[in-house]
Amino acid sequence: MRMVAVVLGGGVGQRLGAGMPKQLLTLGGQTLVERCVAAFDRAPGVDEVLVVMARGYTEQVKAMLADGGYRKVTDVIEGGATRPDSTRVALAAIGAGLDCGVLLHDAARPLVDQQIIAACVASLEIYEAAGVAVPTSDTIVITENGVMRSVPRRETLFRCQTPQCFRLSVIARAHELAAADPDFAPTDDCGVVLRYLPGVDVHIVPGSERNIKITYPQDLVVAEALLKG
Repeated sequence: MRMVAVVLGGGVGQRLGAGMPKQLLTLGGQTLVERCVAAFDRAPGVDEVLVVMARGYTEQVKAMLADGGYRKVTDVIEGGATRPDSTRVALAAIGAGLDCGVLLHDAARPLVDQQIIAACVASLEIYEAAGVAVPTSDTIVITENGVMRSVPRRETLFRCQTPQCFRLSVIARAHELAAADPDFAPTDDCGVVLRYLPGVDVHIVPGSERNIKITYPQDLVVAEALLKG
């Protein structure tokens, strides 16, 4: 099966307060987006890499990736106003026809490793949908108006990471249904499938504590330490 990795960097990273899209910040001498692209470019199971960037930055990133010689990069395209919009733009760019596997990855997770990518590719040879996740080590509480109401069993709780992996026909159909629902604002793609295609099981691919997301300035410090380690 043809495998397409989509590096989603359509946001501007307002919470980081860097004055530029956070995916263009550097980690160990490379931008976050380039580190993600490099990981998928060298993954044996990935055939193509498609990059989604914020408006006004596509040409800059195209030039940067061309200089890096990443042979699997097929295009750098402009994202939408929201995460779901950027995913839909990417799915449309992949195109219809023969079904393929799609790995949707946050450009803000620059330390994704080859073991995770290989496990994602393998999962799509068996399942229609899967997501990278790690068990939570903290007790999670459900609250209402600042008051704890219940404590779910910790062994049933996981923290989602990316890539999130789907057969193209599945994720395209889920987003088609989501786009017609003005009351749903998903924050990830597994959630779209869970809501709109309840008959499709979303399986777990084991993640890694190294596969962190850069959201706040201190996250970049942690990533630097992980990289050096």
